[in-house]
Amino acid sequence: MPRRSGSRRSAWAPTAARPAPRPLPQADVATAETLSSLDTALREVGAEIDRQFDLLLPVPEDARAPLYEAMRHAAIGGGKRLRPLLVFATGQLFAVDRTCLARVATAIECIHVYSLIHDDLPAMDDDDLRRGKPTVHKAFDEATAILAGDSLHALAFELLADEETHADPRVRVELIADLARSAGPAGMAGGQAMDLEAEGTRFDLATVTRLQALKTGALIACSVEAGAILGRLPAEGRTGLRGYAHDLGLAFQIADDLLDVEGDEAAVGKALRKDGDAGKETFVSLLGQERAREQARMLIDQAVAHLHAFGPEANLLRDIARYVLERDR
Repeated sequence: MPRRSGSRRSAWAPTAARPAPRPLPQADVATAETLSSLDTALREVGAEIDRQFDLLLPVPEDARAPLYEAMRHAAIGGGKRLRPLLVFATGQLFAVDRTCLARVATAIECIHVYSLIHDDLPAMDDDDLRRGKPTVHKAFDEATAILAGDSLHALAFELLADEETHADPRVRVELIADLARSAGPAGMAGGQAMDLEAEGTRFDLATVTRLQALKTGALIACSVEAGAILGRLPAEGRTGLRGYAHDLGLAFQIADDLLDVEGDEAAVGKALRKDGDAGKETFVSLLGQERAREQARMLIDQAVAHLHAFGPEANLLRDIARYVLERDR
């Protein structure tokens, strides 16, 4: 079980593989125009992902109907759709076909939604509300919820393996491998395992940072990486995008922790303040609200700085970073 190390210095250091970017001025934050533009982009991508799920999940007229209905309940409507937007925003840097991007974005969203279904189960976080509606095990039952999550997990890789997603099998294999790593024990599932151990355990800042880099950050990083893979950007050319995704993922989680103590349940669409009630350490519990907010701003500035090699074509990625702290859900 992880123990408190006593040192907090290393938690915010950049990874060894990339140099620390020069932070931008703190005034570089989201404007009302940026937020309006981002809301439009999120709505458009959300509508496209809903359309994809609607096509992929027609309810059969047999005994599987409740399973498909549960998958649709979880996957269609609601949610921020941040990960799909990141796929589109990165893909547009390389003029990737939007049909390709939609299928890959849907695959990544399949993994995200499956993780939410399982995360909400009584054996995990035992939540009743998700995206403003009853969680799947409450709307249906636990067995159906488990199967719905399993099925969405399988659907993600079915989509990526299909030549309709990309003609080049090497691209498809790289997409599959990266999503598998990001979703498994070295990524999201590993972070969730750490989160289960966090209840009543005094995790230090470095451990919480590691936990969230896996649980939340891995799939955000995968979304950016997927756009680069589709754009056939060589791995050695992805350093800036990977730095962006790393810092964005941590900033996103700090914003989530702030929403957990400051947000409105009706706006957020899920139960709040559960981590504190469970005795889990968060960025806010360790740093306090103001220092946590400052760290998020610093990470956002770093994320934007990582995109210095790109021109206006990366403005959507920059706007997404600036949006993270301004959101209310």
